[in-house]
Amino acid sequence: MAKENTPANFDYNSTRNKLILSEYGRNVQNMVKYIVALPTKEERNRYAQVVIDLMGFLNPHLRDVADFKHKLWDHLHIISDYQIDVDSPYPKPSPDAVHIKPAPLNYPHQRIKYKHYGKTIELMIEKAKAIEEPERKRHMIQAIANFMKMAYVQWNKDSVSDESIIADLYALSGGTLKLEDNVNLNRVDFRPNNFQQNNNNNNNRGRNNNQNNQNRGGGNGGRQNNNQNRNNNQNRNRNNGGAKKY
Repeated sequence: MAKENTPANFDYNSTRNKLILSEYGRNVQNMVKYIVALPTKEERNRYAQVVIDLMGFLNPHLRDVADFKHKLWDHLHIISDYQIDVDSPYPKPSPDAVHIKPAPLNYPHQRIKYKHYGKTIELMIEKAKAIEEPERKRHMIQAIANFMKMAYVQWNKDSVSDESIIADLYALSGGTLKLEDNVNLNRVDFRPNNFQQNNNNNNNRGRNNNQNNQNRGGGNGGRQNNNQNRNNNQNRNRNNGGAKKY
């Protein structure tokens, strides 16, 4: 009896037709398939407008997109595999335009000599080489050195000597840019990010709360001792008074 009641074919998703646009679901795809099979264009137009409204209701985030109605009509044509014949307010999309592949991005393949300084430093050094005015060139070299020191501290929070920065600048410029011996670079201090500061503040708050709780606990203990002493004194006075009356 159990074998007779068991259906012969099970309806699995693997046996169904592939969902063209899964965000709309299988019911919308079946509706579009039904609209394609309608005999008259008037009926197809009427039912297509209903499906467009349903698609907009199922995906409200498309309302934030510019020309979201145009996007819905394009999706309607895509779901129908470009076979639906309706009076669309927008031009019918073509499969070639929809499945066009974007051009590959050209990633920069540049070799940076000192990566902790970055590529910008090398560009600034090239600009400084082209400066002909001595005073302006001197200020530019010092500004580059200060920027290099700041970039160095970002990667290594330990103190860095001015001599190493000057040596790196001399090496990057190919021996053309050099600071004077008596020039001191700006002092750069390492500052932790906001996440580290918040963690330190939370730890300090936790320690302060524990200390306050301990102090309060000590105060309560003192109050309890005082109350006990008062009770003992009262009991002694009562005992003494009773003995006199007797």
